[in-house]
This record gives sequence, structure tokens and C-alpha cells, in this order.
Amino acid sequence: MANKKQDDKNSKIEIKLGEFYTIVRKNTGFHKTEVLEKRLNTLTHRLEYYVHYENLDRRLDEWIDAEKLEQEIRDSNASSSNNQQEESMVTRNKKRKYDEINHVSQSISDMDPATAALEKEHEAITKVKYIDRIQLGRFEIDCWYYSPYPDQFGKTPKLYICAFCLKYMRNKKTYLSHRKLCSRTHPPGYEIYRKVDLSIFEIDGAHDKVYCQCLCLVAKLFLDHKTLYFDVNPFYFYVLTKSTPDGPEIIGYYSKEKDSVDGNNLACILTFPPYQRQGYGKLLISFSYELSKREGQVGSPEKPLSDLGRLSYRSYWTYVLLENLKEFRGQITIADLSENTCISRDDIIWTLRSLNLVKYWKGDHVICVSPKLLEDFVKSPNFKKPRMLCDQSCIKYLPHDRRGDIVRRLK
Repeated sequence: MANKKQDDKNSKIEIKLGEFYTIVRKNTGFHKTEVLEKRLNTLTHRLEYYVHYENLDRRLDEWIDAEKLEQEIRDSNASSSNNQQEESMVTRNKKRKYDEINHVSQSISDMDPATAALEKEHEAITKVKYIDRIQLGRFEIDCWYYSPYPDQFGKTPKLYICAFCLKYMRNKKTYLSHRKLCSRTHPPGYEIYRKVDLSIFEIDGAHDKVYCQCLCLVAKLFLDHKTLYFDVNPFYFYVLTKSTPDGPEIIGYYSKEKDSVDGNNLACILTFPPYQRQGYGKLLISFSYELSKREGQVGSPEKPLSDLGRLSYRSYWTYVLLENLKEFRGQITIADLSENTCISRDDIIWTLRSLNLVKYWKGDHVICVSPKLLEDFVKSPNFKKPRMLCDQSCIKYLPHDRRGDIVRRLK
């Protein structure tokens, strides 16, 4: 019997593409796992398999060393059915908690048929994430999703990216040589915001095309549904940086259509992983609305929002709207709120409805709030002032149709 167990432990497992295996994943337990692709890692020179964990977000898909994957399959097969049933219950609880913490997006089965069809098509095109990690300045960052980098750049396990010009390279030696020669010390374009060590640069996609394309490519590594890569001419990009001894370090950015038919003041937004959960996303959101105020336009982010985007915007809208309601004395309408904040009517209604502060009466939405109710909301744990908001006094910006020569290009 002992010899048989030893033979089972050492037996070779033939792993096939397209097949499903049950393996244990750290933090979430047993998972039905599909093997999508295999490769010889050019850095380690070892065989690896790319796997997708069923019912988990695709950002958790990963390359696993062949020997390690075989061992995990072997260990899972050795588990008794009773243990698997018990583990399955634990797994569901762990997954539920994991989804809540990481805001995992809804599954295809929860979507309407048209959206589900588009989602399946998107997954088919982008199902394998070849770039495992990037070196962006002083940070080595694990990647979440596929990005269409050209040629062999898109197939290398690790990519080196200059934090100032965003040029991408395949090996460290080339990267170090580039850093010695790169003359760029900050993003291109105009610096239109500066407060202490934080700056925001406005970049015209038509003027600095290569930089903006590189920005879109690196952003796609962390945004599942981003589709803008190369046609950057119709967009402005607003890049947030933080001063370091080596120069302004990129924190995140958002893009905006130059002429949005739908009145969107933001198309795509990203804070890079090393800076997430520190308030920079809300800073960019508040900045986008400050520009809308200067342009005299009501704005809204491009829809649909991602799960993380929806949470960020709802939190920001809730804070801004409640602050406005606190300051207002007497009757206030949704139109008044929209004029004061430049938040669109639909976004205001959606936010206030989620707070049960609006009712539909006689063909219109009416705000229903009292000073006591507002006070209770502000004191509740769900009401949080954003860590960082845009300081209006630090903005140096005029709308493009009135800009002229007032804003000078940085040298």
C-alpha cells in the first residue's frame, strides 16, 4: 500500500490545454481551473502553464511553473471527497469575503445577453496575460490583464518601462542604458496644477502621440476593458505626478475626449497599484469636475463604470452632494445641485436614490431631506471625506477656446 501511494505521488501528470483541473489557491481554497496556454519562460527557461480560476476575476489568472502545477493537481486529487466538500464551504466564504475586499466584478451569467456576448468576445481576445510584471521606475509591479504591446514586447514575462518617457524595453541592460540617456524629466504638455509635491500635466494626444500611446498600453495592464491604445488624437490626458529626487514620478492619470457628444468629462481613469487606496483617484475625479466648472459644462464619467470606478464615484458624489445640502438653506432642486457641482442630473439622482434622499413625485424627482437626516448621514461610518481633493487655488487652467498664449509650455 505504501509503495502504491509513493507511485501515485511521483506519477507524471499530462497537462492538456483546454482541460479543467481542481487545484487549491491560496486565500480562496479549491478551484476548478482551466489551462489556457503554455510557454517556455525566457527568463527562467522553465515550462509554464497559464491558468484561469473559474468564478474569480481574470486579474487573478497567472502563469504557474509546470512542476508546481503538477504537484498542486496531485495534491488536490489526493484530498478526500469529504474534505473537498468541507473545503468547498470554506472556499465560498473566503471567495465572498475576497470579492467584497477586492471589488471583483460580476460574472457573465449575471449580465444581460447582449453585454454577456460582448464580454465573451473581449475575453477571447485578451484571455492570456503574457506580461507578468513590469519595472516602472523604482517599482516592480505585478500585472493584472493583457495589453497589446507590439511584437515580442507583448510576449516577454517582464517589461522595463521608463517612468518619464514611458518607453518600454525587454531587458534590464537596455533599460539602464536608456535611463542614462533619457532627457525627459517630466511628462510632456502643460503643468496646470501644482500643490507641494503633486503636479498634474495636461497632454494633447495629437501633439504627444507616442507618449500617450505608451501611457495607454501600460494602463491596459491594469484595466480590463480599456480599448483605447493607438487612436489618441481625439483625447487629452491628465497625468498626476509626485516629485522625487529623480524627477516627477507618475502616480496615475485620466483621459478626456476633446469633444464629447455625451458630455463626458472623463473617459478612463487609473491610479497605478503602488499608489492605490491612498486618495489619488478622488483627487483626479475632483480635478476633472474643477475643470468642468471652469469650462461651464456639466460633466459625467464615460459609462459603464467599472466596479472600482462605480465605488469611487459614488463615494465622491455622496460627499460633494451632502456637503452642498448641508450648506444650503431652504428648498433646493436637482438642477441647483447640478449647477453648483457640475455633476450631471442623472448622476445626482442615482446617488441620492441610493441614499433614499430623493422621491419621484408628479413626474419629477424631488429631494427629501431634513437637517437632522443630513446630520445623521454625516456622522455615519459610511460617510467619509476623501483623503485628497483638488485645491482650486492651485489650478492654472483656461478652457481651450479661451486659452490663447496665457498658459506657457514647460521647457
